[in-house]
Formats: sequence, structure tokens, C-alpha cells
Amino acid sequence: MNKTFFSSGDFGKVPEKLIEDKPAKLIHEDVLNSEVSQDLNFSNERRHKVAMVNLPSKVLSMTLGGLQPGQSTRKHRHSYETIIYIVNGEGYSLIGEQHVSWKAGDAIYVPVWAWHQHVNSSAIDEVLYVACENAPMLQNLGLAVREEL
Repeated sequence: MNKTFFSSGDFGKVPEKLIEDKPAKLIHEDVLNSEVSQDLNFSNERRHKVAMVNLPSKVLSMTLGGLQPGQSTRKHRHSYETIIYIVNGEGYSLIGEQHVSWKAGDAIYVPVWAWHQHVNSSAIDEVLYVACENAPMLQNLGLAVREEL
């Protein structure tokens, strides 16, 4: 990973043109079943299945989350924003004081530092969702914070 840091004194060093920075890894195959995605400690801490997409983005992250029938995530909040796309299943999210119902095909937004929790309201069907966040950008700036209840 490139660990080059710049400060205000480097402002004059901004190049006149872009140089392609194409990493070697451009695909993470079979995300739900690959070992690198399955951080069991991460999933156990969150009390539901989470598969991490392992690609070299410095700004965006993506995870695939799964909720069993009747299962919910822990109530939590973080300093990064999240957009979640529901692949299958149905349920609701508590975002602050707001109850947001969702089903397959819907997308929801979780704002910065809002307490939230996701719930699978089905007694039969699993939920699968894709979450995209700007966490890596904030991690690289030393500003990413997450709090769980």
C-alpha cells in the first residue's frame, strides 16, 4: 500500500497531469465464498455475516451483509456515510428515530454519525445487502470512528 503523505507545504508539488496508478488487483472473485472476505471476528463483533470486498480503493469500501430470518444488526454509528442496496429479502432500518422499511431492489442512505440498526422482518427469507461506504477515505485521514451498543 502506498503510504505517501502530503502536507500544506507540498501544495506547489501538484503535477500538471495525471499519471495512471493501476493496481495489480482489479477483481475480487466470488466475494461471498472467498476466504479473504470472511473475517469471522468482524462478523462475530457485528453479530451477522459480513463479507468484505478486498480491492485497493483508497476512498470507497464495499461489504456484503447477510441477515438470517428475524436477525438484526447491533445498533451502531460511524463517522462515514453509507448507501445500502437490498439484493434480496425485506425488513427495516432504524435510522435515528426514523423507521425505514425496505425490500429487494431498494436502496437506503445512512448519514454520518446517525445511530442505526438493520432488521430482517421475515420469518423465512434471508436478507442480502451491499453496503458502500467512504470509510477508507476517512481511515486514510485518521478520521474514521465506529461505535457499537
